[in-house]
Formats: sequence, structure tokens, C-alpha cells
Amino acid sequence: MRHLLSLVDVTTDEISRIFAIAEDLKSKYRNGVRESLLPGRVMALIFEKPSLRTRVSFQAGMTHLGGSSMMLGDDVGFGKRERADDFARVLSELVDLIVWRSKRHETVQEFAQHATCPVINGLTDRAHPCQALADLFTLRECTGTLEGMKLAWVGDANNVARSLAWGCARMGVHFAIATPIGYEFESTLPDELQHEHPDLQWTATHDPQEAIRDAHCVYTDVWASMGQEGQQQQRRRDFAAYQVTGELMRKASPNAVFMHCLPARRGEEVTDEVMDSPASVIVQQAGNRMHVQKGIIMWLLGQSGQ
Repeated sequence: MRHLLSLVDVTTDEISRIFAIAEDLKSKYRNGVRESLLPGRVMALIFEKPSLRTRVSFQAGMTHLGGSSMMLGDDVGFGKRERADDFARVLSELVDLIVWRSKRHETVQEFAQHATCPVINGLTDRAHPCQALADLFTLRECTGTLEGMKLAWVGDANNVARSLAWGCARMGVHFAIATPIGYEFESTLPDELQHEHPDLQWTATHDPQEAIRDAHCVYTDVWASMGQEGQQQQRRRDFAAYQVTGELMRKASPNAVFMHCLPARRGEEVTDEVMDSPASVIVQQAGNRMHVQKGIIMWLLGQSGQ
């Protein structure tokens, strides 16, 4: 049974396949065609954290494919009324696909071990694979290729950054990250990436200007993610020099695009000048969540034989 819990779970060829499906479905969507490819299929969503883009893009995408979706709330009693393995086995009998947005990555991993239908990570504290895939898909749309591209991340080495690091390694994109001291990736990550991708292009620095030099994409995220609200004031001080401004963007390659996974705290990690500039592709990026996730759904259900 195939799941998508992180980009460690998929190969370069499999990502290319997901992109091909997404590209085809997006082209048809733009021409007013919404093929009913999954009639009668049901997707369950379990979200322990708030969501706009992830929830709506998955539910809209499943509807476009001819299937249906249901949002499961606290009333289903996960973690309260029965063990995770019992919950997973029963829910798998009732639906074809499960999207889980969890506070802890281990929760999704444990659930997937017992599920008999595909499970998709809709965000955890460790990974956000659907976001990273949509980001790389968007970068390819903007530049025409991923080969020879450089993506620079400015800010916290969080779950989105980790997924992008894996995605860039898989697709041959130079990944550069600039973080404040104390907010770096775990020291083992570069070695893990290098082991699977000997030609890995990787830059880790504390200097935002160094990270974005020659970058084709500049990416940032909020300084305090969901669950880190108590650290907000400290992080504002620690990240003050990591704001993406128009001046900083001009240090990147000509025609570099700006990305943000949203929601953004305008005036903190990024200025209005950048968010609303012609370089900003944040709306295209958000829209591509739906198209890429349709590709993921089709690929996973095909892999599972369903």
C-alpha cells in the first residue's frame, strides 16, 4: 500500500509522473473540462489544525474528479474512543483515501501503518509534501524547467523547508537556505540527502544575501508556525534580519519569482512591496495545490489498484 507521508516516500520518476497527471488535468480544467475519473470514490479528511488551502484544494479537487469527500471532526473520537490501529482499519473499510493534517508526524505514521487505503500527509510538524510538490510544479511553470534552477529559502528551517529540501534534491534543484543561528535543519539532513543524491546542490548559511545569490526563486514562511505562538516575540527579534524586501529580491537572479506557502504575516517575514509585486506567484502557487493534489490522488489510487 502506497502512502504519501513525506517526499522520502517518492522517487524522482514518481514525482515526474504526478506532475504529468497534474499538468494534463490542469490544462483540461482551464478549458472547462472536469473529467469524472473517480465516480463513487470517497475521501476522508481529518484535520487537527486549521486550514484554508489544504482543505479546500483537496475537497474541490476530489469533486472535480467525480468523487466526494467528508470532513471528520472530533465526534469521530480519534485518540479518545479507540486505539489508532482499530480506527485506521475501520475507516479504511469505509473510504478510498484519507488526508490527515496532524500536530505530530508520528501520529500520521502510526495511522498509515494500519490503514489499508492510501494516506496523504496534509501537514505535520515534520513535513508538508503536498505544498512542496505544488511549489516545484509552480517553479517549473514559471521557468519552463527545474533543471539548473536554484530555490532559496529565507527563514526558519520548518516543515515546508524540509519538504522542499527533499523535493529539490529529487528534482535536481539547488536548494539554499538562510536561517538565524539556532534555527537550522538537524545536522543529519544534508548527509541523508547526499546519500540518495550524490550530485546534491546544497547551500546552508546565516546570510540571506548569500542564499539568494543567483536564485530563480526566493521563498519564505511565517517566523512562528502553528503551535509556536508562544515564541512569537522571541522569533520576531531573532528573524528581524531575515525579512524578504524588494532590496533583498534584487540580489537574486533577474526575473526571480517570490513564493510563500501562506498565510503570510505581511510586514514581518515579507513586505507588501514583494507580496504584491509582479515577481510574486503566491496566487498561482496556491491554485496549483489543487491541481497537484489531483495528480497525487490519481497516482496513489492507481498505485493501490483501487
